Amino acid sequence: MNWKPNVTVAAIIERDGRFLLVEEETDEGIRFNQPAGHLECEEALTDAVVREALEETGYTFAPKYLVGVYNWRHPSKDITYLRFAFGGEITGHDAGRKLDTGILGARWLSLDEIRANASQHRSPLILRCIEDWQAGKRYPLELITHYA
Repeated sequence: MNWKPNVTVAAIIERDGRFLLVEEETDEGIRFNQPAGHLECEEALTDAVVREALEETGYTFAPKYLVGVYNWRHPSKDITYLRFAFGGEITGHDAGRKLDTGILGARWLSLDEIRANASQHRSPLILRCIEDWQAGKRYPLELITHYA
């Protein structure tokens, strides 16, 4: 058996009481997710989250800490995701940047709005990562070693 998890990264970004989510077209319909995506070959996890945030939102993200590592198995797809969620800050925005295919746009939503549209979340990790961030979970980036 040649099983392996899909390694993903996600950016947990809060500004003025709102969180940055991405509205995107998926094979399950329109869904919300954090700016997130797959780790590429030989890429550092922190580089991946910076790249994904920019590609999906046009915002430049600077990761400052690890919020958590999440192991989730999609119930109907037979896929396991290993997600590294990072907190940090926005350092720039390119409003004219063309976003990744399938991305409808970046959306700043309050926690109440996020909870209200939970049925449209790409996974249960969206709310869990935000709740962990709100609970003060912050781990130093030095926990992660990219050994190239």
